[in-house]
Parts: sequence; C-alpha cells; structure tokens
Amino acid sequence: METAKPLTAFIFANGDANDGPLVRQTLDDQPDAWVIAADGGARQARYFGRAVKTLIGDLDSIEPDEAEALIAAGTELLQSPVEKDETDLELALLLAAQRGAEHIRIFSALGDRLDQTLANVYLLALPALDGRDVRIVAGKQEAWLLHPGSHTLSGTPGDTVSLIPLTGIVHGVRTEGLYYPLRDETLRFGPARGISNVMQAASAQVEIGEGTLLAVHTLGRA
Repeated sequence: METAKPLTAFIFANGDANDGPLVRQTLDDQPDAWVIAADGGARQARYFGRAVKTLIGDLDSIEPDEAEALIAAGTELLQSPVEKDETDLELALLLAAQRGAEHIRIFSALGDRLDQTLANVYLLALPALDGRDVRIVAGKQEAWLLHPGSHTLSGTPGDTVSLIPLTGIVHGVRTEGLYYPLRDETLRFGPARGISNVMQAASAQVEIGEGTLLAVHTLGRA
C-alpha cells in the first residue's frame, strides 16, 4: 500500500516578492502544493504563476474585483473581520496547521515595514506549528526555528549559515560541518556571535541544549 505524501502548503503573504533562486527552487519542487494567499498575497501568488486554492484574511489589501475573480475561478474564501487579534499571515498559518499541513513554506513575508517583517518571523514560534517543517523563503535565503535537540542543515559547501538566538539565552550550542565551530557554547540575545558561518560540506549539524535559534541559510557566500 502506497504511503500518502505529507501535505505541503505554500503561503503567500502581502510583502515584497523577493524573487530568487531558492524561491524558484522551492516552488518547482512542489508543483501540487496547496496554495494559500493571505489577503493581498494573492498578487504575489499570481506573480509566481501559482493558482490560489484558499484566500484568507480581512480583504483590506486586495481589490474587490481581484477577490471576485479568484472566487469565480474556484478559490475558497475565508474572510475574517477587519478588527481581529491575528494578522492575515497568522490566520493562514493556523489554517494550514489545522488542516494537517506538515511542510509549510512562506513567501513574500519580508518587506519595507520592519515591524511586520519581525512579526512574520516570530510567527514561526506559533504553538500550532510545533512539530511541523515551517520556513520563510525569500530570494536566496530560508529561515526557520531550531529547538532543543539535534538538527541537520542541508546545502552546498560555501553556503552561509547564521544562528540567531530568539529566546534570551540559548545554552549548549554545538555545531559540526561549519567553518567556525561552536562547542557547547551559549548564544545570547544581542551579540552577533552566530552570524555568517560557512558550510564545509553538503550538510552540517547543530545541537541545542536549551532555547530557540533562528537558522538562516543563504545560498553561497552572503
């Protein structure tokens, strides 16, 4: 009996397109992914040639005729009130988790608003996303969270890897396969100790004792 493939969701936010090689590679690898547009993210999905299966949000960032065209084409509409506690991207992530998506890739999540960009990165820590492979992809970069335990980072020799503490203190950080090794070290919120490391092989190992790191993988030397 053939095992069903884990559900993959592509979520398009309403930030800049940030087109690039890793974005294109990720999109090409999953042609059948479930495409969710967070409000105005529908325009970014159209830019990348992906049909929107679900449109979610308060629809304050998309023109009525755009929304009507999507609905006419068969897009599922999940409209929320304008006055709400969650951002549209947060609603999209919660929906993806609720419907069982195990792999979630977020596009167009970075833009010219620093507050919105930071908030989008912090959404990776939503409790509903625990145990799922969730990453922000932009240009030639991807970012995701590393929790206590052992992790394998995949890439190419020469790629750039940064490990940024999101909790106040991250204890017991050990790495293998990176040019600047970390040996049971403590990374603190503030100092740039884990920035701009370099992969020495096609994979690297990161082990964390306590705390949460944001891993940022960049193709080539940043």
